[in-house]
This record gives sequence, C-alpha cells and structure tokens, in this order.
Amino acid sequence: MRLDEYIEDLEPDEEAERRRLAREKSYAITDHLEDVERRFDDVLSGDTLVGSTAPSIFVGRSNYPDIPVGVLSPVGDEDAAEEYVTDGSWYQQGYGIDDVLQRRTGLLNSSKQANVDAPSIASRLAPSVHDTWDGFVGVQREVAIAGRPVDLEIGLDGRPDLGLDAGADVATPRGPRANARNAELRENPYVPKSVKKTLEDDDWQAQGAMTYLYRRGFDVYEINTILSAGALGEARQRRLVPTRWSITAVDDTVGQYLRGRIRNAPSIDVVQVWATEYVGNRYWIVLAPGRWEFELVEMKAPGSIWNPDPHGDVWMASAAEGYEGRTGYVEETAGAYYAARLGVLEHLESIGRQAKCLVLREVSDDYWAPVGVWQVRESVRNAFEGEYGEAETFHGAVAEVTSQLPVSLERLRRKSELAAGIQSNLDAFADRS
Repeated sequence: MRLDEYIEDLEPDEEAERRRLAREKSYAITDHLEDVERRFDDVLSGDTLVGSTAPSIFVGRSNYPDIPVGVLSPVGDEDAAEEYVTDGSWYQQGYGIDDVLQRRTGLLNSSKQANVDAPSIASRLAPSVHDTWDGFVGVQREVAIAGRPVDLEIGLDGRPDLGLDAGADVATPRGPRANARNAELRENPYVPKSVKKTLEDDDWQAQGAMTYLYRRGFDVYEINTILSAGALGEARQRRLVPTRWSITAVDDTVGQYLRGRIRNAPSIDVVQVWATEYVGNRYWIVLAPGRWEFELVEMKAPGSIWNPDPHGDVWMASAAEGYEGRTGYVEETAGAYYAARLGVLEHLESIGRQAKCLVLREVSDDYWAPVGVWQVRESVRNAFEGEYGEAETFHGAVAEVTSQLPVSLERLRRKSELAAGIQSNLDAFADRS
C-alpha cells in the first residue's frame, strides 16, 4: 500500500475520548485505594497477611547497595494473582491507564531492607545472595524463579502505607507498601526446568543465561524478574538487581543477541512505514533498506506527564546506534530506547532481514499517568501485526510522516541523526547527478 493511502486509512484512536474522560475521572483510583484499604480488614490476622499469593517481586534502588526488596501480592484477589503480573497480555486485553493503575495499586509490596550481596546489611558473616534460599530474601527468590504465583504467609511490621507511588517511565506504578517482618512459603513452588538449569550452572555468565531463557520461550518480563532476584549469572557474581535496572539490562542483552542473529541477513527491499497508538502514545516506525541502524526520537506534548507545562513547547529526545551497536548507556531516552529496539529486532529476526530503523514516539496529553516502559515494548512489537505503507525513499517517508507530527521536518532533522544523515547522503547524490 502506498504510504499516502496508508496514512489516509489510519483510523482515529477510538479510545481517545475514553482516555480523556478517564483523565477527568481519575478519582476512580482514589476510590480503588479506599477499597484496597477495606480489604485489609478481611485478610489481616493481627499483623500477619495470611493466604497471600505472590505473583512477582520488586527490588528498589534507593540507598543502594542497601536496598528494599519485596514480594508483591494482590489484596483480597488471590485467585486472580496471575492477572496482576505485568506482561504483554495487558496490551492484548486493551488495558487503559486506569486499568493498569488499578492492577498495580492492588498489589501490596511487603519489603525488607537487604544488601545487594547479602540478605542482611553489613554482616561479613552473612552468606552471599547466591547461597541464600531461606529467610525473606530466600522466599523472594523462590517467588521470582517460580513458574506460577506462590502461596505465602507474610508477617508485617505495622499497617501498610496506602500512598500511591506513580513510579517512572521504566517502572510500573506501585501501590501499598508495608515493612515485612518475615515471610514463609506455604507450598513448594514449581520451577521450570530451564530456570533450574541456569541456577545449577555456577559458571554461566548472566548474558548467556538470559539469552538461553529467551531462546527457550521465556519473555523478557520473566527473565528480568529472575535477574532482579539475583538468580542469574556466575555463582559468586550473583546479586540483587534493582527492578528498574534489570528491565533495561534484559532488553539490552536480548536485543544484542537478536542484532547478532540478523548481522549477515539480507536487507529489506523497500521503505516501509508502520504506525500504532496505545494509551496516548503514537508510534511511527520507518524501516529502510540497508545495514542495521536504529534511532528512537521522542516527542512529548505540552501537558503530558513529563512535560507538564501546557503552554510550553514539544520536548524532544533522541538516541541512536550504528551497525556495531552502542558502547554506552542511553541517558536521554533511557529504557524506552531498549524496549523499542527490542520490538524492532524481534520483527526483523522473524523475517530474516535487516534494515535501518527510525522509531518516532509521540506522547500526547492523553498520557496523564505513566504505566511503565512495557507499553513501549508492546506497542512496537504489535505495530508489525498490521499493514504498512510503502515509500520510494527514506526521506520521502519521513517527510510524509512528519506531516502527522507536532514538530516540523526541520526540527526533526536537527534532532534525528539518522534522518539528517540519510538526507545529507541523498543531497550529495543529487549534486553529483
């Protein structure tokens, strides 16, 4: 399909008006938190949370290396614990911002302080994390490596703090928090064979173990949980990894593996443009013939969550890499870069091709609360499920797409290394002709 026809046929986001209404009615989150507080009266027995089911964990980064480590468990909805796990199913089910906030704020984070290398702080005699399978840190690791939610009994030190933590772009929002006195398993968790294999191999470096699990069908969500609990890598190097860091580490590691898979693949034949929209974020993905290059450009509208001044200008950020990849961490676009790159590389690896790729992310003021970097990953992954538009040149595609963006082509070129570089090449070719 020609690109102009593709753009013309793009239907307006039918959920846009609902999201605007949700923004106006965000008091529903407050009502939800009040409901969560009422549930505690039913599930608390003194200072013990009985009958709890933990589908996941959380490792904080404040005061590193002495950090909070916790187990996440739904309050009063244990039978549906799996539905509280952040993964691609939330996108497939069409979760909106309110849906995500209600899921995440419905999880109690029962946590204790721990050192990244040992289960208790500043004790030379304490065993290192890789030896720890008892106590609170041990229970947390059991939850992380289990193939399904685990039944627990958690002793709390006081009542939970029900304040909402909206988190950041990388981490999903978090709900009530409580200091945990202890935690005990009420069952023997099921651990998949592939996870057991990575645990038993004391000499397996973390990158190799992550790639192995990905090749065995584990998604990045499951892998980053295992990594975060200090259950991957060479035995003596295993340590707790803050959740925010583990998410990016897994996206980056799997992305490098996939880039290697397409390194010698033939190029795509024609310029392709894919588009999708989700929770107030619109994505344009431009693939062009050539060797692998990648760039993410973000445009955040005035009044959106990271650009709150409604009278300001569109805020822009970008990061790029060439055929050999990057050597340093992406600061400006952070975890969104690695999440978007993963979605593109998965698509290219699936078709056995390589390409130059420009991803344009437009964040509108409909994105009134952050839901986590998972929505970037899933939006890009699923963009390739639909049709695409074709263009004769990369520059022509970018120019046409820019007509749908909140910034001018000139401003985009000033920010985008990939667009500016290819345009320069085209101009030089035209001058020689």
